[in-house]
Formats: sequence, structure tokens, C-alpha cells
Amino acid sequence: RLLESMIPVKMINFPQKIAGELYGPLMLVFTLVAILLHGMKTSDTIIREGTLMGTAIGTCFGYWLGVSSFIYFLAYLCNAQITMVQMLSLLGYGLFGHCITLFVTYNIHFHSLFYVFWLGVGGLSTLRMVAVLVSRTVGHTQRLILCGTLAALHMLFLLYLHFAYHKVVEGILDTLEGPNMPPFQRVARDIPVVSNAVLNTTAKAVALTL
Repeated sequence: RLLESMIPVKMINFPQKIAGELYGPLMLVFTLVAILLHGMKTSDTIIREGTLMGTAIGTCFGYWLGVSSFIYFLAYLCNAQITMVQMLSLLGYGLFGHCITLFVTYNIHFHSLFYVFWLGVGGLSTLRMVAVLVSRTVGHTQRLILCGTLAALHMLFLLYLHFAYHKVVEGILDTLEGPNMPPFQRVARDIPVVSNAVLNTTAKAVALTL
């Protein structure tokens, strides 16, 4: 299914089959979260594990659930034959191209290489989803609206993750915890100076009691 998500099939006469399971898409979303965290750690961002993890999970799951719901709503308006579970599965497997592109470009920092993967790998996964929706939609206008919206959102999301995600997270970290936050240090409490007279009196009292 991962390989099939990268192979667009031109078949419009009858609806193409969509895997009606969410295990694979869920694992791909978590994989994308791990890749984003890896990319943040290899950059110059100061690591604050809780904030980074929450931001990455919110971004990936927000895109997956939000865009799936929006495209399903558009599909309902355009009379496309697709269910919500099928839409979640289709978009989830479509993130496989994003995972490959980001994993490679986070470790090999060349913008030209990113654009090659963006158009090649990301474009293939997008064309696969577009081909499936075309086969399940009747009418040229409906196909153009539905497939154009999905392709634009999917490709722009990959651009956002590569170029703008790090800056947005750094801005959130600065807002929550302050820029250039010094490391936490323990400061020793001031111990009052005890006079020798008090010490001598205390020692005598202890000696008498013994």
C-alpha cells in the first residue's frame, strides 16, 4: 500500500479501490512527527521536548484530520463517492511522500534537492490521490474544484514543513518560554551567621544535660 500510494493510476471508468483501514495512515502520521522532531534537533533550535512534541503532533494530526474533513465536505458537495474513513486513509497514505522528502532533505541540506523531491516524490503521491478522486467524481467542474483544492493543500503543506515550520516553532518557544532563556540554576540559600557566644552556650547546655 505504501508503494501503491506513489503510483498514480489513470482509470476513470469506474471508482478506484481505497483501503478502508487507518493503521497505516496513523503510523505514517506518527512517522512524520518523528521526522519533524529529528529535523528540529539537527537544526540550531534549543530543545524543549514537551513543546516540540506537542507542536509536531498538533501540526501533523491537525493537517490529517482537518484537511480530510474539509475535502470530505467538498466531496459531499461535488457528489463524489467517498466516505470519511476512505478519505482519512487516502490522505494518510499520501503523507508517505512527505515523509520520504523531509527525511532526505533534513539530512542533506540542498534546496535544489528538496525541489526535486517536492516535485517528484511529493508530486507522485499527490497525483495518486487526485487520480482516485477523479475516478470517484462525475463532472469536469466538480473534479477541477475537488482535485485542485486537494493538490494545492497537499503540496503547500510540504513547502510549509520544509521552510516555515521551524521558524513558527521557534516563535512559539520564544513566546512561551522567552528568548535566550538562561539555564535553570539552583541558588544556595543565605545561612545566617551564628555568633560564637551562641555556639558556646548551646554546647554548654548539651554538656550539662549529658
